[in-house]
Amino acid sequence: MASSPAVLMRLVASAYSIAQKAGTIVRRVIAEGDLGIIEKRYIGICSSLARKFPKLTIIGEEDLPPEDVDQELIEDGQWEEILKQPCPSQYSGIKEEDLVVWVDPLDGTKEYTEGLLDNVTVLIGIAYEGKAIAGVINQPYYNYQVLLLNDTKIFFQINNYDAVLGRTIWGVLGLGAFGFQLKEVPAGKHIITTTRSHNSQLVTDCITAMNPDDVLRVGGAGNKIIQLIEGKASAYVFASPGCKKWDTCAPEVILHAVGGKLTDIHGNALQYNKEVKHMNSAGVLATLRNYDYYASRVPQSVKNALVP
Repeated sequence: MASSPAVLMRLVASAYSIAQKAGTIVRRVIAEGDLGIIEKRYIGICSSLARKFPKLTIIGEEDLPPEDVDQELIEDGQWEEILKQPCPSQYSGIKEEDLVVWVDPLDGTKEYTEGLLDNVTVLIGIAYEGKAIAGVINQPYYNYQVLLLNDTKIFFQINNYDAVLGRTIWGVLGLGAFGFQLKEVPAGKHIITTTRSHNSQLVTDCITAMNPDDVLRVGGAGNKIIQLIEGKASAYVFASPGCKKWDTCAPEVILHAVGGKLTDIHGNALQYNKEVKHMNSAGVLATLRNYDYYASRVPQSVKNALVP
């Protein structure tokens, strides 16, 4: 008789279904105009995980929800395609209590309120022994176009009428990353993606030192990592404190699973154990390829200003 899937794969399969449901709830905000749905979505994600995996440590921007949660917010499903995948041998014996889950129910909040919905992601990252090992990113508005009418109404048109609005990307170290087509920026091109809403002199100095061909200013850490893996940018540079562990855990896994690298500005790996401080106080540097090119150009003055 076939053995049941490992705890990690069951958790990832659940996180996939939960992130998809969360993405659906996010789209309701536009239809209903209720920003309170964002908080409900966080409650739904955490409660769905905690009910199925009660020994998990779950960390996010809000406190964990009480026991009495609206059943409509709960997602009990598991993505069957993930359950069919083999668990990497180094993680096959992991127990629930060994895992820490970092949740961001709405990465790119400012852009979301401004109608830049392709910047928005739902992030569920899974860590073991302080290392990000599995993650799920849902893009609720993948495949859409926005048409503003009278500055008040937002209409959506799917780019490809055969496509589905929204997508979910997932990955496990040692297995791979799925749900997208991996592309690279053309050789010799240096395109940097960075913050749209949290610029500073440090950020500017660091980017200038890298002599980029172009700079993309967008919202959301999840969105920036997707730009790297889909060939729209070659480096994600954020020389500032500001983003949190729940912003980087899931995206880091997706990037690392396809051979990329994400660190702080000093080149240190980020730590995701449950006792760690939530702020990524020494910033973020991430690339799909040629990490050393960008790391070697970070000014010493920027490193001195950002203490790990």
